[in-house]
Amino acid sequence: MAVICRQADPDFDRWDELHRLLMDCFAYMAARIDPASSLLRMGPAELAEKAGSETLLLAEEERRIVGCAFLKLEPDCLYIGKVAVDPAFRGAGLARQLFALAEERARANGRSLLKLQTRVELTENHAAFARLGFVKVGETAHAGYDRPTSITMTKPVASPRHDFALSVALPEEA
Repeated sequence: MAVICRQADPDFDRWDELHRLLMDCFAYMAARIDPASSLLRMGPAELAEKAGSETLLLAEEERRIVGCAFLKLEPDCLYIGKVAVDPAFRGAGLARQLFALAEERARANGRSLLKLQTRVELTENHAAFARLGFVKVGETAHAGYDRPTSITMTKPVASPRHDFALSVALPEEA
C-alpha cells in the first residue's frame, strides 16, 4: 500500500487515532526526558484545538494514520512540532515527505526558515533532524530548570525546484 502525505481535511475527526499514534511514538522518551513531554497533558480534544490554530499534516496508509506533524506560522519562520512516524514505517522517507510539505507551506507563506525544538537527551533525534538539513542554533530551558532542556534547530527553506530549463534570447546590441 502507498502512503500519502497531505494536509488534514477541514472536517478531520479522527483525533483519538491521532492521539494514540503520538502517544505510541513519544512513549520511548518518557523515561529519558525531564521535564515530561507536553503531550502528556494533551488528549484528543486538545489536539483538535491545536489544529484550529495550526496546520496538521498527515501520513496515511489507506485510512490509517502512520505519521503526522503540526505546523505553526511564526513571524520569522514556520515552526514544526509533534512530529511522529509509526515505528513500522520509519526509514521509508515519511518524515522527509512531511518536512517537504512543511517547506512548501513555508514558501507559500513567505517564510524562509523552518524551526523545531527537540529535547537535549534525544541525541538520535538531533542526528535525524541533521540528516534532514537542520542545524542547532540554540538551547532553551523549560520553566523552573537551570539547565538546557531543549535545543532549537533550523533549516533554510529551499527554493522551489523546477524540472525545466528556461532560456531567453536577448537582442544583441548594435
